Amino acid sequence: MEHLKDILKKTGWTSIIESLIFIALGIILAWKPDQVMAIIAYIIGIVFIVIGIIKMINYVQDKGKSDLFNYELVYGIMSIVIGILVMAYNSSISKMFGIIIGLWIIYSAVVRASSALKLRALSSNIWIYTLIIAIVMFICGLYVTLNQSVIVTTIGIIMIVYGIMDIAENIIFLKNVKQL
Repeated sequence: MEHLKDILKKTGWTSIIESLIFIALGIILAWKPDQVMAIIAYIIGIVFIVIGIIKMINYVQDKGKSDLFNYELVYGIMSIVIGILVMAYNSSISKMFGIIIGLWIIYSAVVRASSALKLRALSSNIWIYTLIIAIVMFICGLYVTLNQSVIVTTIGIIMIVYGIMDIAENIIFLKNVKQL
């Protein structure tokens, strides 16, 4: 039984450490969203370039052995070009990401508003709640579209809240392990 308590304590403390790391990352995301997006863009760009180099190496190694060798060359070149573009235009890409998410939320709000009007036509009582949710979603989508870094900041805040809740749960868990 003592061995089980030790394992549970170790698991609880490991989880607390993981949560502290999660909180630290959340703080960084909430504090410096633009810089984080730039770093992510560079990482994605490097991944594309590495994939492109690997595809070009495959092209050189398989030249004449396969019908797909032209595919490997084109894929490699395109991957390298995309990687360079992602790194060169990282601020534009992060803005586009925010705009795309914002427009998706706005579209969802319009669909929800349309559903609310259909529910009203069916004399359903829930149409007003659906319409209110659609209006709130539309405002949120508009806000995200106009303020692109809010996505990364929100993710950071969610990570911080999650980390704090996880730490609280693990402290309660560790206190109860002693009672076993």
